[in-house]
Amino acid sequence: MTTNALTSRIRANVPPALVAVLLAIVLFIIGGALAPGFTNRDQAVNIIRLAAFLGIIAAGQTLVIISGGEGIDLSAGALVTLGAILTYRISNGDDGMIIPALVIVLLAGAAIGFLNGIGIALLKMPPLVITLGMAGVVTGFIYFYTRGELIGKTPPAMGKLLSQALVGPVPGVIFLWLLLGAGMWVLLERTTFGKHLFAVGTNRIAARLSGVRVNQVVILTYVLSGALAAFGGFVLLGFTQTVFLNLGQPYLFPSIAAVVVGGTVLAGGKGSYWGTMAGALVLQVVDSLLLALRVEEAYQLVILGAILLALLTLYGRQRSVRQ
Repeated sequence: MTTNALTSRIRANVPPALVAVLLAIVLFIIGGALAPGFTNRDQAVNIIRLAAFLGIIAAGQTLVIISGGEGIDLSAGALVTLGAILTYRISNGDDGMIIPALVIVLLAGAAIGFLNGIGIALLKMPPLVITLGMAGVVTGFIYFYTRGELIGKTPPAMGKLLSQALVGPVPGVIFLWLLLGAGMWVLLERTTFGKHLFAVGTNRIAARLSGVRVNQVVILTYVLSGALAAFGGFVLLGFTQTVFLNLGQPYLFPSIAAVVVGGTVLAGGKGSYWGTMAGALVLQVVDSLLLALRVEEAYQLVILGAILLALLTLYGRQRSVRQ
């Protein structure tokens, strides 16, 4: 059997999410052989906990990439920072202000996403251009809002609920991530919006001729992406307990990579959030293993790039005709 035939058979018969999960398990086991003490329960829980933060941030990115049209939300990193800073300043250490802060964070993220969606759907601007520009706008607003002074406090309840053990050794953020995963599955597989989103991602002209309101779907997709990215900042604050002006930027590329590793096709129209969750696990296992082995950062980037290329070879190409 040729390499191409084997690749095609794997791509056709093995779900990408399963491939990513198996890869994460194999890497975790290999880690035990390469770094003594790496493979244990506490380390496994910690890896899943860290992957949860990335997975939550990557939720909106999943929707945007499924929508097609070369969609990638480059404003996600700035929105993560904005969500964390708004929570930090509005709550100011008061547990009673957590919910009001969360509402404001979600509305702010949704508003930015709405502007992205309007620019893409109505003004026909390329997603990479407008989301990159919006990232600059959000970053500028953050500097204006804070004046360079990050004054505030993290409510104690956020750390207790999200980062500390909630049931046995399992922290609350893992349960939150699973709940989000179930919600994303319902959204994508059991709602009219989900069906229309896949149709739009597959072929926008065909979707429009079938009666799908393409512009509305695209705008709503970016609204959800913005809200979820800002929510990721809210959750991340419970882990970091403090904020800084580029808090979310390191999550931008990994949020895209997690979607790709999980098998969502960059051309759009095919993917799942379960795959993104598995992709986040793979990236976090690799990151934790490289840190345990004390691999230099330059080599870490090479290894991560090689993993992405290997998985893109299996699942990154799309066979159907797209517009």
